[in-house]
Amino acid sequence: MKVYIIDDHALFRNGLVSLLESRKISAKAASSPEQGLSEIPDLLVDIILLDLRMPSMSGIEVLKALKKQGNKTPVVMLTTSTDENDLRDCLKYGAQGYLLKDMDPDELVYALDEIRTGSIIVAQDMTPILAKVLRNELTDGDPSFDLLTNREKEVACQIAGGHSNKVIARELGISDGTVKLHVKSILKKLSLSSRVEVAVMVTKKSYCK
Repeated sequence: MKVYIIDDHALFRNGLVSLLESRKISAKAASSPEQGLSEIPDLLVDIILLDLRMPSMSGIEVLKALKKQGNKTPVVMLTTSTDENDLRDCLKYGAQGYLLKDMDPDELVYALDEIRTGSIIVAQDMTPILAKVLRNELTDGDPSFDLLTNREKEVACQIAGGHSNKVIARELGISDGTVKLHVKSILKKLSLSSRVEVAVMVTKKSYCK
């Protein structure tokens, strides 16, 4: 696994690089959002770990900039914030994970591995807040679930359950490649840009019983 870190705190950034490398995970880091945004288009990485609070640009602004760049690499927030609005905004703008900096190293590595395979991971301490966020209005407009085929609806419900493509393929008895095609079609039909947005929309509207 290859991880790219954007964090302005040198002590934490360097410590995280050392931690990941000790777990046989390749890690490279940027000390500022600007450095990260300039380097990421030329990198082949599996996950981007992004700090939320930085002086020159917030993590939310970086998420928006990455989206404009057409970034397809999963972005995971690694922060100290347990604020409901921060979680809501990060998920709204495409973060595929929201993890806390004080989490156990083994849990971090496990979460990154799950996210790499397509899962949506939110820190366990944030679960009650996530439930509250999902009950609130998060997305603009009201894309119709009825645009999806029955199989696409099944895949969307699996996504809402936080399952990876591999797990979805196993549950539905189809190939990983077929799942990827369904996910692409779901995003296009619902005018959404990430699996997280699909999960939020499906959960908010209680489409999956």
